[in-house]
Amino acid sequence: MPHTTAFARNQWYIAAYGTEVGRELLARTVLGEPIAFYRTEDTGEVVALADRCVHRRFPLSHSRLDGDRVVCGYHGFTYDTTGTCVYVPGQKRIPRTARVSSYHVAELDSFVWVWIGDPALADRTTIPRAPHLADSTHWTTVGGMEPIDAGYGLLVDNLMDLSHETYLHGGYIGTPEVADTPMTTEVDEGAGIVRVSRHMDDAECPPFYANSTGIKGRITRWQDIEYHAPCLYLLHSRIAPQGVLPNPDGTDPDAFHVEITYAITPSTPDQVYDFWAVSRDFGHDDEEMSAFLRDFNHEVVMQDVNALNLLQKTLESEPAGYQELSINIDTGGLAARRILSRLAAEGDRSATPDNVAR
Repeated sequence: MPHTTAFARNQWYIAAYGTEVGRELLARTVLGEPIAFYRTEDTGEVVALADRCVHRRFPLSHSRLDGDRVVCGYHGFTYDTTGTCVYVPGQKRIPRTARVSSYHVAELDSFVWVWIGDPALADRTTIPRAPHLADSTHWTTVGGMEPIDAGYGLLVDNLMDLSHETYLHGGYIGTPEVADTPMTTEVDEGAGIVRVSRHMDDAECPPFYANSTGIKGRITRWQDIEYHAPCLYLLHSRIAPQGVLPNPDGTDPDAFHVEITYAITPSTPDQVYDFWAVSRDFGHDDEEMSAFLRDFNHEVVMQDVNALNLLQKTLESEPAGYQELSINIDTGGLAARRILSRLAAEGDRSATPDNVAR
């Protein structure tokens, strides 16, 4: 696999947690495009504008708000929520080309999504859902975000093959059974969804779950991945004492359920935003448990960050045409690569000068 993965532009991407966007300008680079985010004063709607003043390219994220308008911190060019320049210093005539791009945004399930591609193709109904993130009644969530200095395809690979938990995350979430248990893979090419399941019927309980659930001894541990290309990754985790299974009617009162959510958002060809969240259906009022899960999972995420940073540098030093070896555990990741390549190619075909203008 090359160390960079082509961008699929006509897709929704997660740019921020909703809690990150407010009345201070927030800078994010998505698919190589610098964007400044903020909320309007009265309605609180999220605005996304190109993060470069049309005059001398000064970052608008380092500027200020005047009501719902952005005033460039360098020369005072002022833009409304559509990106139209409404004030130019020293003259009354505003040049026709004095505008910056604006982007479609949507706020769903605690995330702010942004559409980078052809604006005419932006359809909010196609955004994949993670409803547990917005359901504070049944789920308690902790989370964060880490930038990784690696191509986003490397993070997709990492998350699609959880056998690495045994080796990279041993003593945290990894046990021998994760690598030793066969998995099943289902691919819906048309919908761009890959599902990878690994059900461990008799497994060691790693510290992450032993300390949060209180289970002593061995466990039944199920991992069901649901990857919605290109951005959203859901890991449905079921943890129960060894031998405890769901009831015939599907209810599962004697198990602990954890939803692990990742948003995989390409920033540049060699950097990716790794948004992560851990949601649980137990111990809702236990602040110590929340702090433990937040801190412990952050350590796991940083193990991935350090590994992928190293891997990116290693791949950059490889000679052209090096051969990669793939095995059974790579089935889900290879399917994800195929889908990402197809989505990128479809975006290239639709990217004409007429339909990308904003």
